[in-house]
Amino acid sequence: MIAYILLALGLVLLIEGLVYALAPSLVEQLLAALRSIPIDQRRIMGVFAMVLGALLLWCARALGLQ
Repeated sequence: MIAYILLALGLVLLIEGLVYALAPSLVEQLLAALRSIPIDQRRIMGVFAMVLGALLLWCARALGLQ
C-alpha cells in the first residue's frame, strides 16, 4: 500500500514539475483563470478530479499493476 502511495505521489510531482519547468507563464494564466471561478465550482472540480484519479488507479490495478 505504501508503494502505491509513493508511486502516485512521485507521478504527481513529476508531472507538476514538468509543467512548472516547461510552461511557467501558462501556470500563471491558469491560476488567474481559476481565481475567476467561484469557490463552489472549484470544489466540484476537485471532487471530480479525485474521483477520476481513483477510477484510474482502480483501472490500473484491474489491468494487472500490483
